[in-house]
Amino acid sequence: MTKALLEKDGVNWRQKLPPIPAVPISAQTRWSVPSAGAPGASTPPTTAAPGGSDQTAADTERARTLKEEGNEFVKKGNHKKAVEKYSESLKLNEECATYTNRALCYLTLKQYKEAVQDCTEALRLDPKNVKALYRRAQALKELKDYKSGIADIKTLLKTEPKNTAALRLLQELNRA
Repeated sequence: MTKALLEKDGVNWRQKLPPIPAVPISAQTRWSVPSAGAPGASTPPTTAAPGGSDQTAADTERARTLKEEGNEFVKKGNHKKAVEKYSESLKLNEECATYTNRALCYLTLKQYKEAVQDCTEALRLDPKNVKALYRRAQALKELKDYKSGIADIKTLLKTEPKNTAALRLLQELNRA
């Protein structure tokens, strides 16, 4: 196609093309397709705030890609690189699972204060998130804040009373 245009209109063929029409935001959100992910985890269509950026859907998709890259680094055992990817993802889209994933990395890297902060952020987004409660309790145990760790595990056990890992951690916290 480029060759035909080049022969017909010369080297300036691009300048003769009509401008690309802009697609209204309302149409973009109507046509957005939920990304393939975990069952039931469809992303709601994003709309730009008045005076906001049209990049919200693109940002959400980029955040998802960065999170997946972080997940791959975790599988390879490279937690420092995973933290970088999760951090980039969170700048574009605050998501509970990304916070809990980064908290796991911080636990592995023995950065317990950072793990507590990420779990707290995850719990701000989802107050009953089991992973956030469990990982924060793990970090609090390492920081020797046993009372707060026990409180988190008790909250977790209200949601999942038979969670064996949580029951084990509760015993450890009570012994400490």
